[in-house]
Amino acid sequence: MPEHTPDKILDCSGLKCPMPLVKTTKALKEIEGGKILEMISTDPGSELDVVAWAKQTQNELLAMHKGEAGEWHFLIKKKM
Repeated sequence: MPEHTPDKILDCSGLKCPMPLVKTTKALKEIEGGKILEMISTDPGSELDVVAWAKQTQNELLAMHKGEAGEWHFLIKKKM
């Protein structure tokens, strides 16, 4: 994900659903529209959850990938 540099990083490793999304929602409230949040999650359901959540909240999921340790990295651009 080198194309986008996150303005804030949120590590939700070890948290189970729904906490990664709860914490992501809270973190996005703390940054300005157009800024980028990187959320890291080890919850296996995060892949599908974050995609659906981004569509529902109209925040832009810029990128996602699975890291070497099996964790998910999501780059989310806050809606304006």
